[in-house]
Amino acid sequence: MGGEERSDDIGIFVAGKWVNSGVNVERHSKRVLILRMVLDNGLLNILMVYAPHSGKSEEEKESFWNNVFHLVSCIPQNEMVVLAGDMNGHFGSSNVGYGGTHGGFGYGYRNADGYRILEFSDGLNLVICNTLFMKQESQLVTYAAGPVKSAVDYIIARQENKVKVRNVKVIPNEECVPKHKLLVMDMHFSARKRWHKKFEPRVHVKNM
Repeated sequence: MGGEERSDDIGIFVAGKWVNSGVNVERHSKRVLILRMVLDNGLLNILMVYAPHSGKSEEEKESFWNNVFHLVSCIPQNEMVVLAGDMNGHFGSSNVGYGGTHGGFGYGYRNADGYRILEFSDGLNLVICNTLFMKQESQLVTYAAGPVKSAVDYIIARQENKVKVRNVKVIPNEECVPKHKLLVMDMHFSARKRWHKKFEPRVHVKNM
């Protein structure tokens, strides 16, 4: 269903209320969905992604990330970008080789698919928002199956919008899909001040 566009009845929680207008949904593949939302201070592009897991071929993984790289590259710099979803990689808490940009408060170990996420983010000047805040383990682990715990779900944004990110955490007791915990991010948007032109009547009436 690549390139298919439609308007769905989708609600997004913004500024303390649900918003379901000004939202466009574009499905690029079974792994990539883009929500475009009009806000007072600009356009917000939310890419919902599901990366190939470790059992998939390297060719499929490269194709996926190249496609997402192209989609993000085509979004103008004056528009906000947020990637969210199951990215099937581990980048851990080490920030060696990445100038401290990523990995500050990650969880677990780093694997080859995790390096792919980091290289993708660095190539587009993005920041992995999960790592910006110090949290307890229960608020970092996004995947839990018995004794196996890991972080494979991430939220990524442009570096220039990092100041808008106020909090990112896992809700331990909420599953969005089986074995995956609900990952939430709080962003602050400053609404533009709207100026109202003073009404001046065109017809002047005088008392006689």
